[in-house]
Amino acid sequence: MKNIHFFLLCFLKLLIVQQVWAQGCSDAGFCTMGAMKPDQPFNKKIELKLRSMEVSFYRGTTTTSVKIYVATADLNFSLNSKNSFQVKIPYLATQGSFGETSGLSDISLCFTRNIFSTEKYDINFSLGTKIPTNQSDLSEDGKPLPMYYQTSLGTYDAIAGVSFINRNWLFATGIQHAFNQNENKFLWNTWPDYPSQEYVQKYGRAYELKRGTDIMLRIERNFRFSRVNITLGLLPIYRVNKDEIGTPLSDERFKLDDAQGLAMSAIGTAGYSFNVQSGMRFLYGHKIVQRKENPDGLSRVEVMTLSYYYRF
Repeated sequence: MKNIHFFLLCFLKLLIVQQVWAQGCSDAGFCTMGAMKPDQPFNKKIELKLRSMEVSFYRGTTTTSVKIYVATADLNFSLNSKNSFQVKIPYLATQGSFGETSGLSDISLCFTRNIFSTEKYDINFSLGTKIPTNQSDLSEDGKPLPMYYQTSLGTYDAIAGVSFINRNWLFATGIQHAFNQNENKFLWNTWPDYPSQEYVQKYGRAYELKRGTDIMLRIERNFRFSRVNITLGLLPIYRVNKDEIGTPLSDERFKLDDAQGLAMSAIGTAGYSFNVQSGMRFLYGHKIVQRKENPDGLSRVEVMTLSYYYRF
């Protein structure tokens, strides 16, 4: 009980520390879904409880002045010994120089199947989707807000991935594709009265944005002990094709040359299990490679996430 009280106290303290809290990766969500999740459990000696609930909190800062606050409920349901279903429900609030927004963020649904299993390793496959909760068209005093302020990406996405996991290693790869453009209307000239136009241009133009397709690779080394689990890894995400925006003056669309290519982070986690059912996890990530332009507002430099999970 003393250990539980100690870690709960640390949890509460971390929630109020003025640090950079953000997503586990600067992506549109798929690197924390199904087979692509970090720090996955692997123990053939203890029956894994596939039904679980995880609650995570973060406070994020971006390359602009925007601060992002998110609470996420991550629910997993076992269908049988080989199949599970995941639902992620985030609530997001933003605060910055252009104003404040808040609301339910995009909902993630993911089906995962264990396609091969031995005593030494597992291979899992996931198929999922992200459902927008609005059209990414929030505004302030009639002026459209950049994507950094939006509570939704405004697109229906398809996600697929596969992972190999054993006691020491996790290798995962996945793809995410957005099917539609959103209804965001932000361009630099939509904020003509803002005191600093140089600051306005720090935000990527996102008029009727259609994101490019992302491919990810997770390479993770695990160090597993009786109650403590530590991971170190790399998370490269490559945007295969250029993001695309429209123009209010015609039907012509433009591809953004710098909104393509590699973004890569170094990721580390440290977890403590109170027992076989519950525990806490801390994640830290630091961006190594960043795309020059990020009209989708997903750019992060440093990330920290704290979560509590319960398996039943």
